Amino acid sequence: MRFDYGYEEEKLGKHYDLNLLKKLYFFGKPYRRLFFRAILLVVSITLLDLSLPYVTKVAIDRYIVPRTSEHEVNRKPDEKKMRYYKTDISDPDVRGILKKYRIEYNKEEKFAYISYDKFSNMDKGDVFKLRAKDINGVGLAALVLLVLVIAAFFLDFLEVILMEYTGQMVMHDLRMRLFNHIQALPFSFFTHNPTGRLVTRVTSDVQNMHEFFTSVISVVFKDIFLLFGIMVVLISINWKFALVSFTVMPFVVFASFSFSNQARDAFRILRVKVAEINSKIAETIGGIKVIQLFRKEGENYESFEKLNHENYIAGMKQIHVMAVFMPVIELLGSISVALVIFYGGSSVISEKVTLGALVAFISYIKMFFGPIRDIADKYNILQNAMASAERIFLILDTENVSENGLNDYYEKTHDNTLIDNKINGRINSIEYKNVSFGYVPGEQVLKNISLNIRAGEKIAVVGPTGTGKTTFINLLARFYEPDSGIILVNGTDIKEISPALLRSKMALVMQDSFLFSGTVRDNIARGKSGITDKEMEYIIDASNCRALIERLPDGLDTVLSEGGKSISSGERQLISIARALARDPEIIMLDEATSYVDSETESRIEKAVGNLMEGRTSIVIAHRLSTAHRADRIIVLKKGIIVESGSHEELMRMKGFYYRLNNI
Repeated sequence: MRFDYGYEEEKLGKHYDLNLLKKLYFFGKPYRRLFFRAILLVVSITLLDLSLPYVTKVAIDRYIVPRTSEHEVNRKPDEKKMRYYKTDISDPDVRGILKKYRIEYNKEEKFAYISYDKFSNMDKGDVFKLRAKDINGVGLAALVLLVLVIAAFFLDFLEVILMEYTGQMVMHDLRMRLFNHIQALPFSFFTHNPTGRLVTRVTSDVQNMHEFFTSVISVVFKDIFLLFGIMVVLISINWKFALVSFTVMPFVVFASFSFSNQARDAFRILRVKVAEINSKIAETIGGIKVIQLFRKEGENYESFEKLNHENYIAGMKQIHVMAVFMPVIELLGSISVALVIFYGGSSVISEKVTLGALVAFISYIKMFFGPIRDIADKYNILQNAMASAERIFLILDTENVSENGLNDYYEKTHDNTLIDNKINGRINSIEYKNVSFGYVPGEQVLKNISLNIRAGEKIAVVGPTGTGKTTFINLLARFYEPDSGIILVNGTDIKEISPALLRSKMALVMQDSFLFSGTVRDNIARGKSGITDKEMEYIIDASNCRALIERLPDGLDTVLSEGGKSISSGERQLISIARALARDPEIIMLDEATSYVDSETESRIEKAVGNLMEGRTSIVIAHRLSTAHRADRIIVLKKGIIVESGSHEELMRMKGFYYRLNNI
């Protein structure tokens, strides 16, 4: 199995969109019905939007400026061409008005034709009577527009609610999947990736995906439907007129492609800089003691200032791209409207096109460039989301050791149940068989280690700093995988055992034990859930925590700060030993648990450690040789190789490397 944990964000490829969208579809798939309903709402809203200018066209051509065909009016060849209004003479009021203004009409016909220049000499009341049907028609058109707008409002409201709910659910699943995956990654992953970078992935990068699922998807669908709908409507009204309107489209397409390429690069750089800033802040907070002690505030400030300036430059590059593209689209939209007015105005004058059609064309053209601006703006968000998605999936695509408590290798073995049964009982033996390992290729920390550990045996591992003592137990806990060789538990390769089951048999007490924010009780109970009060009392006494618990203001319910920094390092060790006791493990691994404490606390910790090791297989990493004296067997490492093995007395009699270490 190969792991590549030291990824660099700058190493991303050029175009991942299709692959990323396929991966994102996996998270959206459980909610595809909701997405489908939202898209239906989007289509309905689009149809309503498309109908608004057309209703205006109908109102103008049919009611406001109705058009009369020339053949319907008897006109002499030498008479000036005039526009006439067609009115129904079956209405007595109409006949009265015609008589009042001495307008001649054929009583045998159903309609009379009144030239529009006559209206200027009529009373407004008479004009309203003549055009009563038109006024009613305009009122009806206004009512239809109002109904359409209200319907669009409610549908838009439902669509936003639906998309927000769906987007939140997808984000919930994505964040939980990412968090669970990070927990399952081996320790080596975290040695190559700063905390700030990982925090950015789970927080701001996932949040960037929220806008993609809530606004981008719906708006893009709506805008695409709207664009095609406008094109169809324009062509249906007047295809020649439509072709004139579309003459600027090649320039729009060129500008859009140019913008997309530049925006992609800008957002990638910006996401990298945001992650670096978060990493720097996390590093500064974690190392604030060192920074202040060595008076490095100024140097650290300058380093952050440089990073912040690079982020500013990346942000300005993104803004520059948008600042150029948006005015270009506005300019092209204005040119298109100007062409429509020029061509359409002359067509209206020559009566080739109605005034309503011209007004509708102008409305549709303005509406046409609206979606282009929206798509550009959402593309802005899309690129931000894609840049975040790349980094999220870099983590999700990283092979883990225990996704949901199962190892990939373990899942492929022929009989998982039989393998688990081999260690579901007592662990009788641990064997290192020709194990080698290095953190950096070509630089081995452990070299060809072979060792058998019996059940109940107390092993101490000693050696100079950097000789691989801590690595020895990290491999057994599967924080890292051996480069070569195998580690066997009850004769079974630990790669064939689920990490969750393997680690359930172990407890680790480190030099600087980490405690979680929460109560003392919660921290102890992390070793095992469902601890009874009687069991808790035993654990407190066995771990020598009684004096500590009684001193704390709220006893077991005292709330500790993050990392347990509100208590001393020795007290943290005692609580971590209590946590290990709560687990009731078969294998105890201690990485010099009595380091960095005073002699009184050391004595209390040694008693607690003695209780913890009683009847259990124990591996102690001894940085101080006095710790190793009570071990059944001492393993001496030198430059990653076992050079000696035996009890303290046996090794001292040999007067070899261990003897020299004791006499330094």
